[in-house]
Amino acid sequence: MALLADIHSNLAALDAVLRDANGQGFDACWHLGDVVGYGPDPDQVVERLVELRVAGVGGNHDGAAAGLLPLDQFTPLAAEANRWTARAIAPETREFLRGLPQMVREGEVTLVHGTLADPLWEYFSTYEAAERHFELQETRWSVAGHTHLPLVVRQPPGGAELDIVVPEHRTVVTPGPGQVCINPGSVGQPRDGDPRAGYAILDIGAGEVAFRRVEYDIAATQQRMAAARLPGPLIERLTRGR
Repeated sequence: MALLADIHSNLAALDAVLRDANGQGFDACWHLGDVVGYGPDPDQVVERLVELRVAGVGGNHDGAAAGLLPLDQFTPLAAEANRWTARAIAPETREFLRGLPQMVREGEVTLVHGTLADPLWEYFSTYEAAERHFELQETRWSVAGHTHLPLVVRQPPGGAELDIVVPEHRTVVTPGPGQVCINPGSVGQPRDGDPRAGYAILDIGAGEVAFRRVEYDIAATQQRMAAARLPGPLIERLTRGR
């Protein structure tokens, strides 16, 4: 399964990831929310996901663009981008975003944007958040987004201390027994200092997950953002990967 999180209306990044994933081989594709927000191509990104029948969950930016969440919960830059997105999207895109569930269970995998304790807002970025998440996880695997940072966390059997791996490009993680949560990183707006689009491929049969980073035309996305008059700091951060 190809795991895509935080695409954020970045079509150039999404298409680069899909091309790379096709070369790796996968039998399904899932998204972890924040399909839109920040970037210039919300309709095109949603069209691509619908075309490929990509299943997934909603994120906080998706909810804001669809009019389901108030903008006062966002930073000023994120709120400004969400206002633009809400004005720009087609009715079909809005309906797609409104229909996204907060949590999906697919066999032995649970999909969520934030954490199972708070699917839209909590970041899986502290030990306490991880503990709350695993208390609610009923499947062997879970996959989350929201932080824009690649991560693998394992809850060993018997409640032992959590195992944490911060993977880089081409890292293959075999977590071993216990419950596991995977964050594949961000397709459209990485924040770990590597501006390349990030995603992961989960092989349930082999019990492993492979992390990938992909070059894409960052300048093209930035030009489209500038043409849409999206906030300058959001444009600049794509180059830095922060």
